[in-house]
Amino acid sequence: MDYLKKILIIVVGFFVFKYVDTYLFNDVNASLEINNSIEKETNQSAISRSVLPTFEFAVDQSIDAVVHIKSKYVTDEYYQYLHPFYGKGYYAMPKEEIASGSGVIISEDGYIVTNSHVINNAKEIEVVLNNKQKFQAEILGEDASTDLALIKIKNEGLEFIEFANSDDAKIGQWVLAVGNPFNLNSTVTAGIISAKGRDIGLISQSGIESFIQTDAAINSGNSGGALVNIDGKLIGINTAIQSPSGVNTGYGFAIPSNMVEKIVADLKEFGKVQRAFLGINILEINSEIAKEFDLNSLKGVYIYNTINDGSAYRCGIKQGDVLTKIQSKEVNSLSDIQEQLTQYSPGDKIICTINRGGEIITLAVVL
Repeated sequence: MDYLKKILIIVVGFFVFKYVDTYLFNDVNASLEINNSIEKETNQSAISRSVLPTFEFAVDQSIDAVVHIKSKYVTDEYYQYLHPFYGKGYYAMPKEEIASGSGVIISEDGYIVTNSHVINNAKEIEVVLNNKQKFQAEILGEDASTDLALIKIKNEGLEFIEFANSDDAKIGQWVLAVGNPFNLNSTVTAGIISAKGRDIGLISQSGIESFIQTDAAINSGNSGGALVNIDGKLIGINTAIQSPSGVNTGYGFAIPSNMVEKIVADLKEFGKVQRAFLGINILEINSEIAKEFDLNSLKGVYIYNTINDGSAYRCGIKQGDVLTKIQSKEVNSLSDIQEQLTQYSPGDKIICTINRGGEIITLAVVL
């Protein structure tokens, strides 16, 4: 009898142990999985927070250096009258108008860059700082080909924005547009660089365009304002939008900072731009051009003519060559070439990389 009791106790104990072991082990595993899941989510959340940018620093670095520009100009408004002998006629009555836009302070002593169309042949320019101080500005120079203008106010110790290298700007990087849309002072919007080297035929037939495209909201009044990176440095001057309605549709365009810096330096020193030329006529390469001229790559631009005694001709660039780089910058379009050449002056030496029948050569060119 004692023997049977022992066997029964052993059997019952075995099943109790299996029951406890199975369910306890499962509970522990479930608990560990939950903890691991929570830890994983926490880590992912931390990673996400570290990847997402914060814009406060960029705003602090730029917002006080973006100004509101009010340009006063005169237009003629025509009124009809009835002459007792000559019948109907018209007379002009001058009318004062005000255009509004933005500008960017680029030095502590009051130099400001903006768009030429913001100045708009003004007879008087008022600049309003972010702290509401007002100043009268002097026009130092304008460049119609790039739609840029340089003005100056008399003040010292101003907040200003440093130039960034726009060649280093990447498609997809975060940017902020700072300006005064619809007369709303010190407005900041965020977006990314959507494209580079855009030529949209905005300025004129002789205009030089190689815009940075952004989806940061840009509206009327943003013209002449700043496009800055997350370090708060200037990578472009906001100039235009592409919109049938005249309001933001996600297609904004800014003049690259490298182009702006050179134009501003010339306007400051000479009052006009010292523009360099390479002396070539080009075709942008596509599949048809590559087939027609038996090219083995779509990279670069095809040189179909060199101007006699021009810079390219004198240094040995030939018709039929493919220009692939200016300095270390790849060029694949007319706007790429224009963007690079606007950074140089006549007399400057640049290095051109040429593909000549599959052979890669470099040539020094004096512009």
